[in-house]
Amino acid sequence: MTLPASPPRRIGLRPVTALRIVIVVTVLAAWEALAASGLLYRDVVPSLGAIVRALYATLANKEFYWHLYTTFYEIGIALLIGGVSGIAAGIVLGGSKLLQRAFEPLLYYLGPTPKIIFFPVMIMWFGVGPGSKVAMGAISCFFPMALNIAGGMREIDKVLLRVGRSFRANTWQMVTKIYLPAMRHPMINGMRLGLGVALIGTLLAETKLSNRGIGYLVIQAYSLFNMPQMYSLLIILFVISIGANALIGRLGGLDEMKRN
Repeated sequence: MTLPASPPRRIGLRPVTALRIVIVVTVLAAWEALAASGLLYRDVVPSLGAIVRALYATLANKEFYWHLYTTFYEIGIALLIGGVSGIAAGIVLGGSKLLQRAFEPLLYYLGPTPKIIFFPVMIMWFGVGPGSKVAMGAISCFFPMALNIAGGMREIDKVLLRVGRSFRANTWQMVTKIYLPAMRHPMINGMRLGLGVALIGTLLAETKLSNRGIGYLVIQAYSLFNMPQMYSLLIILFVISIGANALIGRLGGLDEMKRN
């Protein structure tokens, strides 16, 4: 009688976790030592205790959540507009060799360009309200999404395309039944990159000309030299970004598990 084989053990999780803890503790200890050393100007590097107190005060302030909602709203609309338009542009470019040769190099050239240079134009077009911030986030999100989708279109199995054409699928059916399901990984990568640059573009726009939003709070804290509050706001943004990226990755993983 043979015993059933034991499931393979996952090796390396404990050393990785321990290494992460060591890195975090080392960084925090170095920060606290630098804050106590007096090498930099006073309060440029505040103590961890001061940052924690500022973080608690920020989270306890009801007005902060109104600014947080404003930033979330602007980023959400920017992702919707930039993501949908990027997907559409990527499908069009990836499905046509002529358009690919004519326009895709322009996306590669314009993609790395700092989008903040377009902010004066966005202000003239959409005003100083949320519209210009949404436009900045949307144009930032558009390029990584369009380039990822265009690249993903060229990686679709030709058999799938022939099957769709053999069933006389129209354009909408080809997009929803073949293109998008076959490009889930490029879409997830594009969403992750798009989220990051949309967040950067929106916050930069809020720091330039705004009276609300997290970007406005950050630049206000900097102007008042309230470094603990500024660092606490940056920590909140850092945690939110990590959570959003993890959620996108988890949704992509769940979708793949359902398909398998």
